[in-house]
Amino acid sequence: MFEVLSIPGVRVYTPKRFGDPRGYFMEPWSERVFSAEGLPIFVQDNEGLSAPAGTVRGLHYQTDPFAQAKLIRCLSGAILDVVVDIRRGSPAYGRHVGVELRPDTGLLYMPAGIAHGYCTLAPDTLVQYKVSAPYSPAHEGGIAWDDPTLAIKWPVAPGAAIVSDRDRKQPRFADFVSPFVYDPSRS
Repeated sequence: MFEVLSIPGVRVYTPKRFGDPRGYFMEPWSERVFSAEGLPIFVQDNEGLSAPAGTVRGLHYQTDPFAQAKLIRCLSGAILDVVVDIRRGSPAYGRHVGVELRPDTGLLYMPAGIAHGYCTLAPDTLVQYKVSAPYSPAHEGGIAWDDPTLAIKWPVAPGAAIVSDRDRKQPRFADFVSPFVYDPSRS
């Protein structure tokens, strides 16, 4: 089941769980299900462990020809996953939405043209995500996670967040020139 969120193309996917006293079984991703929704094929899995709670990763994106749609899943712990629409012409340009993900919740899908980041809410949080294009350092970019224009309400104080040097140096949204253009047929 797909729940459409307020940013075009961004949705939460909740797969069916089949449970019994032993536990459960589910298909977190199915090419058949995603193709029926008109969503892209994924080509790579990424996985990241954040040991301390309060770790912030993002806001990241990749540009064409390596722009990435993503499917995010929290395997252990919990995250607040945040997406920012950076597609010029989008009715949601510059807006963000946050979704809490845990192992027992759905997965978050976002099309290309979205800046993505998350904050860990628990220690030893493991996040896995599928992407529709391979990693390309020459095409990666980012926006400051604590940008005042975006006004994201992260669940950690700016001084207490654990952030990489790279993410501390990302440009502000006001200085950002988006390489993405909104195409309603791709959302």
